[in-house]
Amino acid sequence: MAALRQSTAQRHAAIEQLLALDAPFGLDHYGRILCGFEAFLSVWEPALARALPSQLRPWFLSRCRGELARRDLASLGLPRLPAPAPAHLFLPGLPAALGSLYVLEGSALGGQVIARQVARDHGLGPLDGAAYFNGWGARTGAMWREFQQVLQAHEPGPQGRAQACASAQATFDGLSATFAAVLHGTIAA
Repeated sequence: MAALRQSTAQRHAAIEQLLALDAPFGLDHYGRILCGFEAFLSVWEPALARALPSQLRPWFLSRCRGELARRDLASLGLPRLPAPAPAHLFLPGLPAALGSLYVLEGSALGGQVIARQVARDHGLGPLDGAAYFNGWGARTGAMWREFQQVLQAHEPGPQGRAQACASAQATFDGLSATFAAVLHGTIAA
């Protein structure tokens, strides 16, 4: 966990700056962010499920949030965008898959803060456009701890740790590329 956190710190800060969700934001910006997450997850979730060993797939599928993003887009009358190029989806084994999963599991924690802001500023809740960021609500912290337990149970050696960190970095890069395209209008419905 410490290696993942350290190796992705700069990318994490860069994507937070790109998304600009720590300051007041309008519904148009919020909608674009949802479109970006949905586009990314439409490629990433199936790829990650394939990369995991069969015993971990049901666990992973129970925590996927792509459908929540699709529900939000429908609720807000927003289109689904084309999926990004899958260059960030090279997941050659379990360490790489868990490294990539670290990024999206961590975003679920941050989503709790965004969900509160969207409710306060725009009056949206999990049933009317804020399901993705609300995620698992009060269960989100427990799910993060569960992910940490899975990560510890499959602690790789130095080579696997390097794969996990590289995969987490590539996942941040893929997300950043998707959001840059969505926010700057180079991906449109």
